[in-house]
Amino acid sequence: MRSMWKGSVSFGLVTIPISLYAATENKNVSLRQVHVSDGGRIQYKRFCTIDGEEVPYADIAKGYETGDGEMVVLTDEDLKDLPLSSSNVIDVLEFVPLEAIDPLHFDRHYYLEPQKAAVKPYVLLRDALHKSGNVAIAKVALRQRETLALLRVHADVMVMTTMLWPDEVRTPDFGFLGDELPQVRPQELSMAGSLIDSLTEPVFDPGKYTDSYREALESVIDAKIAGRKTTKPKGRSPQSDVVDLMAALEASVSEAKKARKPAKGAAARKPAGTSARSRRPTKSA
Repeated sequence: MRSMWKGSVSFGLVTIPISLYAATENKNVSLRQVHVSDGGRIQYKRFCTIDGEEVPYADIAKGYETGDGEMVVLTDEDLKDLPLSSSNVIDVLEFVPLEAIDPLHFDRHYYLEPQKAAVKPYVLLRDALHKSGNVAIAKVALRQRETLALLRVHADVMVMTTMLWPDEVRTPDFGFLGDELPQVRPQELSMAGSLIDSLTEPVFDPGKYTDSYREALESVIDAKIAGRKTTKPKGRSPQSDVVDLMAALEASVSEAKKARKPAKGAAARKPAGTSARSRRPTKSA
């Protein structure tokens, strides 16, 4: 992994130099826009909507459009004195239980690696944080934008998760919430509970789930490369939108129970073949 940011964690009077790494990566298959007749890549030019001239990157500034359509041009000179916290410090503010934070506020995740001279204070904060059962709330400036963040421990490494500001989380304002809601019968609630129980696992194992769309897309690309004909995957048969709630719940519970029983004499699953994505380097669009 390549470090994307270097700075430090400020914890009281303790400063821990760290390197920041993106904890997740996008595995989507990158598709480019091309000319259908010859496969040539489609490119775009930056041009001014007023004079129609192409604009070099050096002449491009930031702008804010007002409600009446006027444009406020903001230069680097205008932005340099804004009150942005130090761009290389993760400033710990307080500690709270993780369950006190709704995941709706979470944004992106990053691994924190200690620099060579800071392993001991890093391990100290990591172990103390893990023992407390809490997470640290911090402020940090990334990409010229200040954001809230939380620090927690995952797989013996400290992880920073950036968070949305409170006014960035939208309030659910739906008409049905103010209406008189339909009554749920006790039998229906009990059956729904049975369905939840039948699908409940002691731990979450993400390894048993796969991106079926990406796998199918890679198969299509593999077939194109090999010059074979492709077939359209079979879709689910359409169902009526009007169903009996109890019947649907009972059927779901029955299917869930069947799925949990190990198949007798099931053959070991064969390892998947090399995909188009694994054979070819992926370039961003």
